[in-house]
Amino acid sequence: MTDKFTDTPDAPALSLKLDDQLCFALYSATNALKKMYRPMLDRLGLTYPQYLVMMVLWERDGLTVSEIGEKLFLDSATLTPLLKRLEASGILERKRAAEDERVVRVSLTAKGKALKADAATVPAEALGASGCTPDELTTLRDTLVRLRSDLMANG
Repeated sequence: MTDKFTDTPDAPALSLKLDDQLCFALYSATNALKKMYRPMLDRLGLTYPQYLVMMVLWERDGLTVSEIGEKLFLDSATLTPLLKRLEASGILERKRAAEDERVVRVSLTAKGKALKADAATVPAEALGASGCTPDELTTLRDTLVRLRSDLMANG
């Protein structure tokens, strides 16, 4: 017996078919995206999560660990090992704030600042690999940001 809610073409959101699932489309697209970025980031000596941290710091250096975590939606238990590896490679440094030792400030080193110039081609390479126009990617990004906001507000 078929279920009228799961087998109709006009109600894919209610289906249990894998290809109808938004979560699977996002998951598999994320995996493909990370795979596409890998050779570009290998040239920089960065993993994808490290690249995200670097973009945050290139935008605004000297943030606290908490501020970076808020920007990337990461908790300190996930973020701290990333920062330690970047610090070990000489790309950034972590220092406790004099006014409050619980606060750790993260700053780029000269090597970390110089890496920004090497990374400058990554967005254009990613755009080219996507097969999308800049307008299509902007629309997709805006839709995903709205989805994230709605899910966070309701979850």
